Amino acid sequence: MTLDTVFEGATVFDGTGAAPYTADVGVRDGLIHEIGTVRASGGHRVDARGAWLTPGFIDLHTHYDGQASWDQTFSPSIHHGVTTVLFGNCGVGFAPLGSGSRERAVDNLISLMEGVEDIPGAVLAEGVSFDWQSFPEYLDALERRPHSLDFLVQVPHDPLRMAVMGERALERQPATPEDVAAMRQLLREALEAGAAGFSTGRTDNHRTTRGLPTPAAEADAAELIGLASAFEGLGHGVVQLVSDFNLLDGPDGFDAEFDLVETLARHSQRPLSMTWMQREPGAEQWRAIRSRTEAAVAQGLPLWLQTSSRGIGVILGLDTSFHPLMGFPGYIEVAHLPLAARAAELRDPARKARILSERSGRLAGDGSAIPPIVDLMLARIELISGRMFPLTSARADGSVGVDYEPSVAQSLLAMARRRGCSALEAIYDYLAAGAGEQLIHFPIFNYIDGSLEVVREMLQHPRALYGLSDAGAHVGTICDASSTTFLLSHWSRDRQHGALEAARLIEMLTQRNARHLGLKDRGRIACGLRADLNLIDPTRLAPGVPQLVNDLPSGGKRLLQIASGYLGTWVHGVPVIRDRAIATERPGRLVRAH
Repeated sequence: MTLDTVFEGATVFDGTGAAPYTADVGVRDGLIHEIGTVRASGGHRVDARGAWLTPGFIDLHTHYDGQASWDQTFSPSIHHGVTTVLFGNCGVGFAPLGSGSRERAVDNLISLMEGVEDIPGAVLAEGVSFDWQSFPEYLDALERRPHSLDFLVQVPHDPLRMAVMGERALERQPATPEDVAAMRQLLREALEAGAAGFSTGRTDNHRTTRGLPTPAAEADAAELIGLASAFEGLGHGVVQLVSDFNLLDGPDGFDAEFDLVETLARHSQRPLSMTWMQREPGAEQWRAIRSRTEAAVAQGLPLWLQTSSRGIGVILGLDTSFHPLMGFPGYIEVAHLPLAARAAELRDPARKARILSERSGRLAGDGSAIPPIVDLMLARIELISGRMFPLTSARADGSVGVDYEPSVAQSLLAMARRRGCSALEAIYDYLAAGAGEQLIHFPIFNYIDGSLEVVREMLQHPRALYGLSDAGAHVGTICDASSTTFLLSHWSRDRQHGALEAARLIEMLTQRNARHLGLKDRGRIACGLRADLNLIDPTRLAPGVPQLVNDLPSGGKRLLQIASGYLGTWVHGVPVIRDRAIATERPGRLVRAH
């Protein structure tokens, strides 16, 4: 029998968490056909000796809702071993559209996505086709487009609410029983058409470009119960939720919000995953989330915790979406200049002295999509600069890399102390140096104690799911699509203390997420399953250095991070990337949940 591809002598991590073993793996017609000693003739033979062969990674938390219209490759996820992505998270997306003014509906959805997920409105207006009305039509439109990776789509709460309630949704009015019934009908229609589930966002940090809270942020129990009932009688679908659990309201506010989470899980009877991280402020809230989740699971509720592999924060630079200098009047005067000219102006001693003597203006508030937490952080710049670090540093071998677990001694605060200046001045000089291309790594969440020990504890929890990459979103401030690569390279190889087993980390990236989504055809290396595969050189695996590039529609810019160490990635047996180069083949497809 002739095979299409044979991986010879690979170190096979099968995705189950079991110890790796050495074997050949043969692929035929997009499926894994043979494992062991493969002697079949023909086909392309890949020398995999010394390399890891893993199932393709499954990313539960992306925001490719718009990018799927203009980018066939789902970059940057394709560079980080991902073969299946799920979008429609956090309650935001682009379908369904309301039945009134199409232009108004599109503008409102763009404003929502730009504000919540930091994707420029001009990029979305030019790049998203909007050749649909209903959610099933949205799925059909995406299915007609070629793609490199497989993808699933959830129904987001905010567009659902806006389609039914119009301006009343934007005003965050309570939904009437008739509104809830109409939303339920649209959600049921989408689920029956193959939508992967339902998502909702309930956090104060999410704002539209007009500075308004998201439409569904305060949806009540009656609305959530009504929407949950759309899953009745169906055997598929997940629920995804992001919430800050009324962080500033104390324990009573937390418990009331978690009660709603349990209500949604109880009435949907579908796996529900929620964002899990150590927030600032509220450093101990993550433990309360864990305790409530464990108690709910003990009662039979299907709750899961989406967990990152590293600190969650932003990348700051003069050309990123925001940075510590952007609110100062003296900076605003030169903000329009090209980057190098702007940096040169900032190095002028008179301008520097003026800016350092000024007070920064308020960035968040009415008419601004910048979340309130930014102003809170900037007001404490001297303190939080202890968690701001130069993004790149030289390694022992002379290469340049990103250290996602730096010590406080590497921080801008420590730099300021050594110089005997304020933290703001140290940040100012760092950003203004050279051509102004320096970037700052600022982990806001999961890094309050100056290490990733909290993340280590989260990753080992039995209800943890790898997620929170936000791939495709926050294009001017983060590039956490690389967190798959970091999960393996840092936690199984580079961390000096408390390393985790590679087999278990790969299980998180593959089988565990596949089972959560109800995908029975992938997530493991086993005969008869899809040949979604990664071939990895474990000695060279690294996330790469983020770079600002202008490759979005309308000339928009984003942070792009290309990994090293992936010798190849295959989707349904077809190579989509080899040695960092994206292939021309497009084997990806819409996966309709049933």
